[in-house]
Amino acid sequence: MDHSYVTSIIKQFEYYKSLGDKTINQLSIEELKQEFIAESNSISIIVKHIVGNMLSRWINFLTEDGEKEWRDRDNEFKDTFKSKEEVLNYWNKGWNCLFEAIKPLTHKDLERIIYIRNQGHTVTEAINRQLAHYSYHIGQLVFLGKLLKGNDWVSLSIPKGKSSSYNQEKFSKEKGRRHFTDDL
Repeated sequence: MDHSYVTSIIKQFEYYKSLGDKTINQLSIEELKQEFIAESNSISIIVKHIVGNMLSRWINFLTEDGEKEWRDRDNEFKDTFKSKEEVLNYWNKGWNCLFEAIKPLTHKDLERIIYIRNQGHTVTEAINRQLAHYSYHIGQLVFLGKLLKGNDWVSLSIPKGKSSSYNQEKFSKEKGRRHFTDDL
């Protein structure tokens, strides 16, 4: 369980980070900041929120509540980025914090109780909660990126009409245990 879960969850987080990376890389700062309707969130705002959550959840996560007193969640929904580089640096700051927190985990750590807003979670439950939260928002990033780029969008998954050739390539390999992200 120790090796399998921790290794798998790291790969899952790396996969979702890569989807965000590939989306952000396709867009200009103007596109990253574009809001479609009033009260909607741009990609840069979603990034700011994800990273605010990551910093709060993962800094000292084994010993402090995951909702830090210093977190200003409402400010996460105000776009203050001036450049694409600033967006990317902040994005990477959040992911670095997450990976530094979870990579050293051991089997014993997974059943420890930690708190988020005084609600107890095992470390495993907290990791799963955050994976679901981040994948939800990264799905928003990808969808907004596709809308913004239109026909210029470079697909991040199996392109339309290519399922047969994708499956043929996968089934041409020997059966074996591997993570679906190993070939990406």
